[in-house]
Amino acid sequence: MDNGRFSPIRGLIRRALEEDLGPGDATTRATVTPDTPGEAILIAREKLILAGMAVFKQTFLEIDPTLIFVERYRDRDVVPEGSTVCRIRGRLTAILSGERTALNFLQRMSGIATLTRRYVEKIKGSRAKILDTRKTAPGLRWCDKVAVKTGGGQNHRFGLFDGILIKDNHIAAAGSISKAVSLAREGSAHTLRVEVEVEDLAGVSEACRAGADIILLDNMTPSEMKEAVNLIDGSALVEASGGITLDTVFEIASTGVDFISVGALTHSPEAADFSLEISRVGNNDNFTRH
Repeated sequence: MDNGRFSPIRGLIRRALEEDLGPGDATTRATVTPDTPGEAILIAREKLILAGMAVFKQTFLEIDPTLIFVERYRDRDVVPEGSTVCRIRGRLTAILSGERTALNFLQRMSGIATLTRRYVEKIKGSRAKILDTRKTAPGLRWCDKVAVKTGGGQNHRFGLFDGILIKDNHIAAAGSISKAVSLAREGSAHTLRVEVEVEDLAGVSEACRAGADIILLDNMTPSEMKEAVNLIDGSALVEASGGITLDTVFEIASTGVDFISVGALTHSPEAADFSLEISRVGNNDNFTRH
């Protein structure tokens, strides 16, 4: 994670910690003396693709920058079920207070990466690439999109500012596909590609004539997609979208589309299963197993 893009995430981490801690961790404060040292281990309870370790670690470091991490796996690694991912050493109060927030980030990001990898593996050998969408958790888009890339997918536009995607409501407002594309060309930077969402072959033809850079085939059947790819004939890139699942993605990839966008990667991922367990209590020279 480069510093330029990671810096806003520190603000997110701080807000997440404030949300959870409030004025302080009442349980830990009541049960653990402030300077008690120890060690905790992070365990993967299922086979998964690891994503979000930098966010996981930074969550704890915001509480206590002296904590030490000993990592066995890195982002993008396939982690076997039951594996110890890392060890955290230092003040137990900091470890206990950061545990839930850090796991929330890690479980979501690794869940997204693991699901993305499943989609990528399903279409191996085809020309298509798996894309995410803007259907992300509010405030967590950076994390969600990093997780998709970690799982082997690619990012669609990050937000409304870095790409033009003309959808049905834009077309309705402009009056036609051709008019919407023309207005987009006139009113935007030349570096932005113009993508148009279409629902039928007539829309495909109009988008081609209008000079769209990318044509998004929305909720078409595989046979319609194949016909659309033939109609477009390389004049634009082709993206498939709409209700795509692991059961249908290979058939869609086989139609010859360039991209397949899957909203489910980020709007409904299953959290990866981790646990954080205190393994030792005591100073570094005289740990007591706990």
